[in-house]
Amino acid sequence: MSYAAGVDVGSTQTKAVVVDEDGRIAGRSLIDTGANVVTAAEKAFLLAVQDAHIGEETVGYVVGTGYGRYKVTFGDTQITEISCHARGAVHMFPQTRTVLDMGGQDTKAIRVAPSGEVIDFCMNDKCAAGTGRFLQAAAVALEIPLADLGPIALRAEKAVPISTTCTVFAESEVLSWLGKGKKIEDILLGVHRSMGTRSMALLRRVGVEAQVAFTGGVTKNLGMVHVMNEMLGMQVNVGEEAHFMGALGAALFARDRIKSSREPIALKEGAI
Repeated sequence: MSYAAGVDVGSTQTKAVVVDEDGRIAGRSLIDTGANVVTAAEKAFLLAVQDAHIGEETVGYVVGTGYGRYKVTFGDTQITEISCHARGAVHMFPQTRTVLDMGGQDTKAIRVAPSGEVIDFCMNDKCAAGTGRFLQAAAVALEIPLADLGPIALRAEKAVPISTTCTVFAESEVLSWLGKGKKIEDILLGVHRSMGTRSMALLRRVGVEAQVAFTGGVTKNLGMVHVMNEMLGMQVNVGEEAHFMGALGAALFARDRIKSSREPIALKEGAI
């Protein structure tokens, strides 16, 4: 059996997925990207291969994606993360027509065709206020582990309005509300809703069509999932593979390349 792999090099974390000939996930890995992007890509790939319990030589094609896709030096080609998240989302949730990808430094809204092809997309501007970086700023200001933000926000009674449009000033605003005696959970719900409002603006620009798949690292935050469900008025498609969706899509594109290389060339009529 031949396998295919996708390596998604993100600003914060690097993911790798190995799929078999039927597109089933055989192995995966998730590591911090760190300062050496090339090393992170190589390490994530090797860990995914080990997780699949196969040899490197059985991986017939590798696609790199993410902001550091050109640093996947051992890969065969590179494909933008927009296409990869769309492909992965439709593979996991076939009825998906809109994708919200929320990562460490950017957020993307993508409208997709039933085939998984991208119809339209838009992403946040240079400001990271609607991304995972915004949550990190709040975590630092409140001295709370990043993983605890979502569960704490879900205990809120009334969200505090967060008006800042810049991550640089997020810490100051959070501390200001804390100094005014506001509850931490109410402040955090305000942070999540601020991010949700920005995401909704992106989604409206491409058109929200059910079903909506939520992908990227921020999907691990239950508070963010709750806020998006509330704002959209529907349950977003999110699951165990949401964090790996870009790498999964890249692996599926890699599988396509392997399959197409095996297809016989059709002879034109009259050819010998």
